[in-house]
Amino acid sequence: PFTTDACTDFPNGTLLNPSLWVQCCWIHDLKYLAGGSASARLEADTDLRSCVAATGHPDVAQAMFLGVRIGGSPYLNTPWRWGYGWPEKRGYRALTSDEQAQVSALGPKLSEP
Repeated sequence: PFTTDACTDFPNGTLLNPSLWVQCCWIHDLKYLAGGSASARLEADTDLRSCVAATGHPDVAQAMFLGVRIGGSPYLNTPWRWGYGWPEKRGYRALTSDEQAQVSALGPKLSEP
């Protein structure tokens, strides 16, 4: 099942708008649940940066990008690692068509590049 902690140990928004970029993080978490190739991870992280920057906070977006690039490795034993939705660590293995169907049933279609 899909789980999210929103912006994982990072503010979900500003003091004036505490959930300003939480939707960006939710989408990013859905992509991290699925995992896949290294290029899919870079795309997910780049999309997060673009989404947060579009809220008018490009410096925050860059900080988040650097954080997920460092802390989101599929080889770390963390609950937010790349591919965290599968019972085993997958590394950067592309999703099979069956796995893609399972992920697609959870939310927006996620496609491998």
